[in-house]
Amino acid sequence: MIKPEILSPAGDKERLDAALMFGADAVYLGGDAFTMRAAPANFGVEELERAVKKCHSQNVKVYLTVNTLPRNDEIVLLPSFLEQWDACSVDGFIVADIGVLSLCKKYAPRVPVHISTQAGIVNYVTANEFYNMGASRIVTARELSLTEIAEIRAKIPKELEIECFVHGAMCVSFSGRCLLSNYLLNRDANRGECAQPCRWEYAIMEKKRDGMYFPIDDTENGTYILNSKDMCMIEHIPELISAGINSFKIEGRAKSAYYAAVITNSYRAAVDEYLQNPSADFKPSQWIIDECYKVSYRDYCTGFYFGAPNENAQISFEGGYIRHCDVMAAVTKCEDGYIFAEQRNKFCKGDELDALEPGKKPVFFNANEIFDLDGNELTALPHPMMQFKIKSDLKFTPGTLLRKAK
Repeated sequence: MIKPEILSPAGDKERLDAALMFGADAVYLGGDAFTMRAAPANFGVEELERAVKKCHSQNVKVYLTVNTLPRNDEIVLLPSFLEQWDACSVDGFIVADIGVLSLCKKYAPRVPVHISTQAGIVNYVTANEFYNMGASRIVTARELSLTEIAEIRAKIPKELEIECFVHGAMCVSFSGRCLLSNYLLNRDANRGECAQPCRWEYAIMEKKRDGMYFPIDDTENGTYILNSKDMCMIEHIPELISAGINSFKIEGRAKSAYYAAVITNSYRAAVDEYLQNPSADFKPSQWIIDECYKVSYRDYCTGFYFGAPNENAQISFEGGYIRHCDVMAAVTKCEDGYIFAEQRNKFCKGDELDALEPGKKPVFFNANEIFDLDGNELTALPHPMMQFKIKSDLKFTPGTLLRKAK
């Protein structure tokens, strides 16, 4: 039985640290060019060297995204870029372009190459051809069902790994190759600059009736006809493993460190539970499922894994995120009958908090006695990054997140 890798997003150092702490087996991140997420801070050469050393010290792999579709004036810069990142000892390049693949094999032959979901792999013939070109892993198109992925697994070499997205935002366009952002804002989604106009609200306006908007459907608020739901496969671990998927990929390099921590923790806990007692009807403990609803998310679905989602793929009523929970603080230490922490958001004396410690069910408690570090009692904590302590005999690992329901 395959023991799947938990592959987490790391848009910057803070997100990387969160993924590491909460159980990632591997992380994927971008350098200062050729990455499909231009908005996050990403990593320069020295930052990446430090990141790789830190990850490797914890037996965590690092995959570098080189998954844009470079034009002529960009491709000439790629050889030196690849040689730089090869010297950093990354564990894999994620690429979408055949030309980029060929340059990876020429200028960084030591580094394994993973074929991005942007390549749109939907059959075993294409997968085998990428293997023949030197790829060690494919990231399948998100439009495939588990049955189709299982067939690909059966008809490719066992050495060729399969990686699939299991959680996060989905693109309305095939394999993420969308031109909408480019047309409307001159921000190229295939260069990592997507403005996500698919999340906007649309209506029809007649040319001679300026300002008079007519909804596209029958609801009074118009519709978000291009707005995909988020994927969540936390309740389908056995099916994913049975299909032969080697790596469970979490979408979200542009999302928060809190998101990286919580979702990584959920899938880590779910997979570990399953491996302890595997069965076809396995479901994770309810607290693990509940965690997926404690981050910002759009309504969840299972994507194309169980067939085309013709009836429930799009959100037609709102474009924003749902959020039921906020981070109040991060624990720094526990000693002498106190929880020491660093504040993130305002909360007050008497509020109920829950503590999320890596790999453990959240613990609920009331912050009935709060003090600053000089021992002065506080009724509220209004200042971000403030150091404080809560009177409590509970013990948590440094980095544990303290949260409050909204």
